[in-house]
Amino acid sequence: MCPQRTVNGSEDCLYLGLYGRPWTEGQTLRPVVVTFYGGGFVQGSASFTLPPSAYPILNASEASDMIFVYPNYRTNAFGFLAGREVAADPLSDANAGLLDQDAVLKWVQSHIGAFGGDRDHVTVWGQSAGGGSVVAQTIAQHGRLSSSRGGRSGNKNDTAGTPLFRQALASSPFWPKTYRVDDPEVQWQYDTLANLTGCAGGPDSLACLKEADVQAIRDASLVIIDAHKYTTATFGWGPVIDGAFLRTPLSEATATSPGNGGGGLQIEYGFGMYNTHEGEGFTPAELSNIAATNETMAISFDAWLEGYLPGLTDDDLARLREAYPAVGSAELIDRYEDPRTRAGLVYRDSVLACPAYWMAGAATKGSWLGEYTMPPAAHASDVYWWNTINSNQQTDRLHYQGYAGAMASFFMTGDPNALKLTADDVAGVPPLGSGEEFVINTQGFTSAELTQFKERCGLWRELAPRVPV
Repeated sequence: MCPQRTVNGSEDCLYLGLYGRPWTEGQTLRPVVVTFYGGGFVQGSASFTLPPSAYPILNASEASDMIFVYPNYRTNAFGFLAGREVAADPLSDANAGLLDQDAVLKWVQSHIGAFGGDRDHVTVWGQSAGGGSVVAQTIAQHGRLSSSRGGRSGNKNDTAGTPLFRQALASSPFWPKTYRVDDPEVQWQYDTLANLTGCAGGPDSLACLKEADVQAIRDASLVIIDAHKYTTATFGWGPVIDGAFLRTPLSEATATSPGNGGGGLQIEYGFGMYNTHEGEGFTPAELSNIAATNETMAISFDAWLEGYLPGLTDDDLARLREAYPAVGSAELIDRYEDPRTRAGLVYRDSVLACPAYWMAGAATKGSWLGEYTMPPAAHASDVYWWNTINSNQQTDRLHYQGYAGAMASFFMTGDPNALKLTADDVAGVPPLGSGEEFVINTQGFTSAELTQFKERCGLWRELAPRVPV
């Protein structure tokens, strides 16, 4: 595995695992799912042992026959170091972890046919930072196909007009603030890494970092991550807008989506998922009136909001307080009155739910959005149905077939309803154009109106340049 948050790993880590049913030449080629792992862009590893994540679970019926590709990609400082020095060096790239993923997608185009995969039917999928990786790859493909201009980061050899994938499913996509490659927040990371590794004093800090010990970089990377552990800024390692691979922010790229009169992200089919209460785990526990410890301090919602979004104006903050009132509700939250649920909604919408909605809605042929509400509906609580084999997938066939089956149908056909496994009287996934979202609850499945949600995401799009997202 690549260097991690908790284990050393190795820089010799760019391998992939490939799983599918037996296939012989002459048989029908099968859809391909390239899966990016989560881990906050600071840790994670691909599946190289049996059974891998989501396989064979998402071959939910005999009609499902997919190839899953699980690549490693670099994380933390190894995958996402940026700054002025990186941008100025012709032999260096920001977003190295995303370029690892891009290399895999190009490998799939060149070689997947030898394994029975259809290069013209590729879906990218991931959860959390894996979902954020999906968002990043859709933005990159948008930039690549929208312009014949070459550039660093591998784009100069791309063939204009040739997509690397046609479908995208983002499960709770972790899409935190996306600064530009030379913004002060990004430069602070570079300068701090150079200082902590002893590379700041020389004439060429980047050359020094390239020669630095892996363990020294890993340790410094963790210090940078932990610098925000007890603050509200929450900016860690992750994608940056570098002008080459990622050319535009998500809010800008999706402003030209079909619903807004444009051509979208140049994916044909998009599906986004999010969980009702998944934002709360990313906010300070003190907002729930938990007693402060020596390492933390009690903070008010207003203080948290101003710390989380320091680039917003007073008027911006007032608009957010109005959109997320102290006592309020959301689509599937009847009432809240505690500051942590309030802050959780702010975080969920800005980092997870609205990015899922924007990406899915920017597909050119079909778009869907779903919300997982089964308690606790926290971040990653829904992976129970598709990540690893467990008994509930056999004993609770309704939820397994309705949820995992919808995902499998999307992978196979681009439509979560085409291979629907549940009975006719069980709700399917409504198209996003209907103004409704798919809802997974303890009773089964239903749909919900998106009026409030769309208004809030519209506000985030207006505020996006100052978030930034």
